[in-house]
Amino acid sequence: MKLVCPAGSLPTLREAVNCGADAVYLGFRNATNARAFPGLNFSDAEIERGIQYAHSKGCEVYLALNTYPTSERLPLWRSAVDKAADLGVDALIAAEMAVLDHATRHQPRMRRHLSVQGSATTQAALRFYREQFGISRAVLPRVLSLSQVERLAERTPVPLEVFAFGSLCIMVEGRCQLSSHLTGQAPNTYGVCSPAKAVRWEETAAGREVRLNGVLLDRFAAGEPAGYPTICKGRYEVAGQILHPLEEPTSLNTIELLPRLAACGVEAVKIEGRQRSAAYVGKVTTIWRQALDRLQAAPERFSVDPAWQAQLAPLCEGHQTTLGAYERQWQ
Repeated sequence: MKLVCPAGSLPTLREAVNCGADAVYLGFRNATNARAFPGLNFSDAEIERGIQYAHSKGCEVYLALNTYPTSERLPLWRSAVDKAADLGVDALIAAEMAVLDHATRHQPRMRRHLSVQGSATTQAALRFYREQFGISRAVLPRVLSLSQVERLAERTPVPLEVFAFGSLCIMVEGRCQLSSHLTGQAPNTYGVCSPAKAVRWEETAAGREVRLNGVLLDRFAAGEPAGYPTICKGRYEVAGQILHPLEEPTSLNTIELLPRLAACGVEAVKIEGRQRSAAYVGKVTTIWRQALDRLQAAPERFSVDPAWQAQLAPLCEGHQTTLGAYERQWQ
């Protein structure tokens, strides 16, 4: 299986490549990608340097064009497709059919991967994207159980990629409208769950408070870890209690599932985290490279090194890990 790692900056790209990534994925500095944070992502010149460095080490570069343009903004996405081809990226990761259509018609030699934002979970959906847009890989949404992934892998018309480690999302990818409820900008069209211009942090007598467009999302005690604020991971008063009613901060960690994922034919495993630091990406990439190399060397004797889990635990949201939907036995 290939190891696909995040790159939110040129130093992070180099770190991922040096630590054993088979491919890195990145985005332009605009709303065409789903991590459109200020100070993140790549200029054209940085992408050129990144591609040159990655290719010199035998690593591929994918470009995330995985958000949904509105009609009046579609030209930006189309120009991004053409620019990606000119820069020499190895594949596009796209979700919206108009974007895929433009790539198919105007840049047919550039490989097309269906983004997780496309939310394709069936053989029929994958066949449609293969027939209409010639996709060469599909990233599965994080709502499928392991048995569902295995059944889909038996009949898939395209190679599959699955998320292996990183932040989770409670939504069916491509469908979230939560931030637009407060800010008027949905993550699937503007590329960020909580627009930075709407986020406010404040030290108060009750603790460190974070608000999104004036609405209180969370309050943290002294020394308590505070992640980037999103509506779904906020704490709210429900029936007289303060709790996480939607989603508690936790990270997906599927390292123990690698033998089953490999056995059913999954082509690539993906690390989430283009918003993360180079140090984070380097540590996670190193561990997953070791795990995949061990699996390839002796699949029948594969075991999870306890040291891997000990090193990954502090890197997880809320310092917690889960198998997410993979472990659902009722599906």
